[in-house]
Amino acid sequence: MTPGSNIPLSAARVAVDVAAPVRLDVSGLLLTTDGKVRSDDDFIFYNQPSGPGVTYRSGGGSAPDAIVVDTAAVPAGIEKVVVTASPDAAGQTFQGIEPTATVRDADDGRALATFTPPQLGSETALLVIEIYRRNGAWKARAVGQGYANGLAGIATDFGVSVEEPAPAAAPAAQAPVPPAPPAPPTAAPLDPRIAPPVPPAPPAPPAAAPAASGRVNLDKGRVSLQKNQTVSLVKGGRPLLSQVKMGLGWEPAFRGKDIDLDASVIAYGPDRGHLDSCYFGKLSILNGAIKHSGDNLTGEGAGDDEVIVVDLGRIPPEATGLVFTVNSFTGQKFTEVAKAYCRLLDATTGEELVRFDLTGAEPQTGVMMAKLIKQFSGEWEMTAMGEFVKSRTVRGMVKPAAKSL
Repeated sequence: MTPGSNIPLSAARVAVDVAAPVRLDVSGLLLTTDGKVRSDDDFIFYNQPSGPGVTYRSGGGSAPDAIVVDTAAVPAGIEKVVVTASPDAAGQTFQGIEPTATVRDADDGRALATFTPPQLGSETALLVIEIYRRNGAWKARAVGQGYANGLAGIATDFGVSVEEPAPAAAPAAQAPVPPAPPAPPTAAPLDPRIAPPVPPAPPAPPAAAPAASGRVNLDKGRVSLQKNQTVSLVKGGRPLLSQVKMGLGWEPAFRGKDIDLDASVIAYGPDRGHLDSCYFGKLSILNGAIKHSGDNLTGEGAGDDEVIVVDLGRIPPEATGLVFTVNSFTGQKFTEVAKAYCRLLDATTGEELVRFDLTGAEPQTGVMMAKLIKQFSGEWEMTAMGEFVKSRTVRGMVKPAAKSL
């Protein structure tokens, strides 16, 4: 899944487990139509593991923790169940340890969808997945919204009462904070590691849409992208639904030394499932909607070395993500490559629409250059990537590219 995408649930009981390279605290919040919990009893986590229709399931350290939702048992006044995650270690951010949430049939363990929030940085807590009710049916939506003030930021944002920590010296200018009302004696104690922010801080913006992303459209002509910037393929207020060409080019970094790079495109469905790959060994995929120009064995000569033609109007509806990659089949590293770039052209007029020049290099044999993502509105967006991978063939790029969507 990609941020904002949703799927209908084919199972009445689902489990959402969240895995990462480090131990995570996984919790669930039962929210009403106003986006708040009814009481602290609607905050489900390891120290309060059950609520109406929602339970916390520990992985015991050998498997990821999960939130299990029995949609038939969720009270009528609850609109959604939000699954959250935060690193167990105090103060640790998600940078470099991006989690993956898997929505499963809780009875047979079958995976229904996976989601890895992209481009995380200073976030210390995340809204990962929400299970929500719409017109009498239940669905799952990928969220990926980050908070820089930990699980406390999420808890207080949704109306959970968080006990004050032990009194400590406060800055002289700080106004006194009224004590929180005591919890009912029968209520399970909330997580003692959750400390409310002082002073309260607003939630960080979603990591999937950084303020510096520079998202624009094509109305003002050719767009030159930097890494992680996005352009909407809209011109004159209308989505671009015609043939485009993705041209990829490079030069050997050392004069006289040929280098054999291979350009490819990998197609994915809305759940990041791999549909097909177009490369020098398979020059046409998706019933001819994507075609490859063929292999360039040296990188010599001016202009694009390899071209992939994409007919946006003929892309089947099940294909919602395209990742363009380049690999060094001969094993030479990208530190031996110069002037690598990708550019998107109007296939009819030859007009260059978008360009991305790879300005850095790493000693790896593969790079994800750019991705095209189809939005709910039907328009496509192109994002510059420039992410290096250890792989000499497109086959080794399938999993890393899926995680980038």
